[in-house]
Amino acid sequence: MARKTTIKNDDDEAEEPVRPSFGSSAGAGNFEDPNQQRFDDELRPSKLEDIVGQMAVVERLRILLEATKKRKEPLGHLLFDGPPGLGKTTLATVIPRELGTELQITAGPSLSAPKDLLPYLTNASYGSVLFIDEIHRMPPTVEEFIYPAMEDFRIDITLGDGLNARTINMKLQPFTLIGATTRSGMLTAPLRDRFVNREHLDFYTTEELSTIISRNSQKLRTEIAPEAAHEIAIRSRGTPRKANNWLRWTRDFADARANGKITLDVARAALRMKGVDDAGLEEQDRRYLETIINVFSGGPAGVQALGHTLNIPADTLEDEVEPFLLREGFIQRTPRGRMITAKALAHLGVTSKSKTKSPRDNSDPASDQRELF
Repeated sequence: MARKTTIKNDDDEAEEPVRPSFGSSAGAGNFEDPNQQRFDDELRPSKLEDIVGQMAVVERLRILLEATKKRKEPLGHLLFDGPPGLGKTTLATVIPRELGTELQITAGPSLSAPKDLLPYLTNASYGSVLFIDEIHRMPPTVEEFIYPAMEDFRIDITLGDGLNARTINMKLQPFTLIGATTRSGMLTAPLRDRFVNREHLDFYTTEELSTIISRNSQKLRTEIAPEAAHEIAIRSRGTPRKANNWLRWTRDFADARANGKITLDVARAALRMKGVDDAGLEEQDRRYLETIINVFSGGPAGVQALGHTLNIPADTLEDEVEPFLLREGFIQRTPRGRMITAKALAHLGVTSKSKTKSPRDNSDPASDQRELF
């Protein structure tokens, strides 16, 4: 089902969707979305000036939006790519707010056939935004169907079969397609080249995450100490989504155990209960590293062998566990398999001699586990 959101000026009481007001001030309207009040308040920024981090991307978007308003024409198609949780959806929803136009949202996996995309295209008004998340997962037939819509703002509909078949060309209102993908390499070149603007989102710094956590704690009506926000930011893997998840958990912990205030000790205790250490490693990450050390003597170890040993599908390891460990330098991916690094051994407190056998093995079978972690 098409999901459509209309942005209207605060003093506009008309029931019909308004035409885009490209010359209006930024953030001229409010989303009429019943889900916006979920999770105590919507944590996503509503205006471009409220976004923390990605400053180069935000500045380029600001230029695009200012030029679009001056020319009073639709924004060029835009593609956001980058790892999950970095704000692609946030930026995509902020842009129509800034332009004061409509927004429709869908996802690539839900568009199994061209007919699934047809309602979004025909409902698009002049200058409105169609946001497709995980756009790389659109089937080839849908992708080919959207080409003329992106270039010429028209769609070709075939009626009938065989000799009686005929094609109808339907004109569309000029609109903006915003795509988001975590795997830009999976996009076909024809689709990728049809995006006039492309922006890559990178991981956030600890300081940026601390600012995000402090701001969102106010939206959640929770008092948090600056050092506690910094502690949560350190363990958030450079990702705002992870930071918000840990903030919600520490808020629940503080409400249940610490009179509602998140201090440094409360934050550490809450994250310790979740199994998150000071490097952001979680229990599954440590199990992964422990398996390479204890079972494979530090490596090399194939991902299939690791998956069978941990009883976790290999693709889950590659998509969820390994990216952070590789980025932080805790493992190496070699042609022979995965290998533990000196940084991981130092973080876990393991010496090179204890990779295969702990010096306290004779005294206590559990001592090796305590020494490693």
